[in-house]
Amino acid sequence: MTRPMALPRPAPAGLPAPRRPRLTRGPELAAAVAAQLALLALLRPGHAGLAVGVGYALASWALLTAAFRRRRALGPADHVTLARVVLTGGVAALVAGHLTGDAGLWPLVAAASAALVLDGVDGRVARRTGTVSRLGARFDMETDAVLVLVLSVEVARTAGLWVLAIGAMRYAFGAAAWTAPWLRAELRPSVARKAVAVVQGVALVVAASGVVPHSGALVAAALALLVWSFGRDVAWLAKRRRTADRVPAAVGEAQGTQENRTIRGRGTDGARRARLLDPVAR
Repeated sequence: MTRPMALPRPAPAGLPAPRRPRLTRGPELAAAVAAQLALLALLRPGHAGLAVGVGYALASWALLTAAFRRRRALGPADHVTLARVVLTGGVAALVAGHLTGDAGLWPLVAAASAALVLDGVDGRVARRTGTVSRLGARFDMETDAVLVLVLSVEVARTAGLWVLAIGAMRYAFGAAAWTAPWLRAELRPSVARKAVAVVQGVALVVAASGVVPHSGALVAAALALLVWSFGRDVAWLAKRRRTADRVPAAVGEAQGTQENRTIRGRGTDGARRARLLDPVAR
């Protein structure tokens, strides 16, 4: 005799359908660490590369846990950026392995190229899903900065130590913003700034691959563009600060105080005391 099939009970009318369980911030970041370790096992970057990759994974987990401490879960665009974090960790491990002769060049170029391609995806995902946020933009920006720094270390091995200026410039600007809060004010949107940032990554990957002759000239041109971009923004921020200093006190105490704080970069865009995760304009 066959066993009768038990029919599911219909859900009571008026009650919402049960939601699918969703990963929270902790498991999401833990999964990224696991993916990072799996990528290292696949790439086999050697002992030095393995040490750098594991250290990178642990440092990323700690920083992102602190940065997203007020969010229950990451958004769709954050997941794309998190994938870029994992790829950047693979690039860092391969650069360390390549410096010691334990890793190949083409896996490094492939991982860096994939990270650069995804750089154009997370912003679109954020806009399409309506999840654009300052934290997400900062997450994207810092991931770009780490990738450029790692690639500049690789290219500096053959082109010269001057290439490190490309990777270090963003961090020098951030260090200056700790002592000069007006540098943390919000910058105007700029297509040129975004284009220059893209040029840095592409130029470094091309130079690292070695497929283009005289790639040092290409990297030098990219550095010149970067100096121009940072110089233009610093000049604009300095001009904005001088404008704030000339705001008359008669405008009104409440309005004038808020305006001065915003223009000086001490509102939502810059704290009175610099902290590790304070927003930085660039």
